[in-house]
Amino acid sequence: MEATVIRTGTEGKTWGGGNEPLRASYGKMMMWFFIVSDALTFSGFLAAYGFSRFKFIDSWPIADEVFNHFPFLHGVDAPMYYVALMTFILIFSSVTMVLAVDAGHQMKQSKVAFYMFLTVIGGIIFLGSQAWEWKNFIQGEYGAVTTQGGNILQFVNEDGKRVALADFTTAGPATRVQHERSNGLWFTDEPDLPTYTVQEVISGFEANPNLYVRTQTINEEGEKTILSRQESQRKLEQEAVGIVEGANLTQNEYGVPLFADFFFFITGFHGFHVFTGVMINIIIFFNVLIGTYERRGHYEMVEKVGLYWHFVDLVWVFVFTFFYLV
Repeated sequence: MEATVIRTGTEGKTWGGGNEPLRASYGKMMMWFFIVSDALTFSGFLAAYGFSRFKFIDSWPIADEVFNHFPFLHGVDAPMYYVALMTFILIFSSVTMVLAVDAGHQMKQSKVAFYMFLTVIGGIIFLGSQAWEWKNFIQGEYGAVTTQGGNILQFVNEDGKRVALADFTTAGPATRVQHERSNGLWFTDEPDLPTYTVQEVISGFEANPNLYVRTQTINEEGEKTILSRQESQRKLEQEAVGIVEGANLTQNEYGVPLFADFFFFITGFHGFHVFTGVMINIIIFFNVLIGTYERRGHYEMVEKVGLYWHFVDLVWVFVFTFFYLV
């Protein structure tokens, strides 16, 4: 049975490929293919984060308490302010990229260079802000006690505000030497020794009757559960086994260690995309300055890198929503 071919177009011929399917160049099509595949990758990461959070829904760290730092405002509780500022900067860089693409359509070289420069500056500021946020998350601010079951015990005052270990604990003389590869078990380096021992923390807690222990369990009001003074002391004496300061891939002073794992992986993966975008934008910026695209007669390369930059911004909106706000 013969196949029937319907011929269309002004010349009565079927479409046979060509340079611009769907009125998009080969470069634009490939960029869209990359964006779709990368979007599926980020979707998988965020879905895994959602399932993990649902599993530990009653003990997941509260983002407002974790990301409450602001540069040069030490000790000031500013929940999510700096993350919101980072988001604004990245979105604003997307606006400058739109203006660069529009200037390219009008073949205005100086304006393209100016807006590309602003886009690069916005990306660099965002990367620096993310590095600062990582530093604070890794170093921590308060410290906590770990229990035999791997849970976290934090300390609060009568008003329910977090209290750092340094505020009520005094470090005594060193009681042991840190293991190194030459003398440690299985020839591995031991993590940095904590500033305090469990006994020093318990002694400091007993000497300050206005302190209470807060567990990582979330109550019906959506807040961490605060134990009575008697329950707090019993919890420390019977279950405390270690000290954790800051967060890494195995320990997290804010709660479930899996939270830190996802934080480092998802924000780090997105940060890698931003870094790549900044590097590409710098290359495009210098090509604009030397007139490469003027000689070509178009600024399509600016438009293609603009698609990537908008995708990076859009992904951050989802990361910001799922990781920080929800």
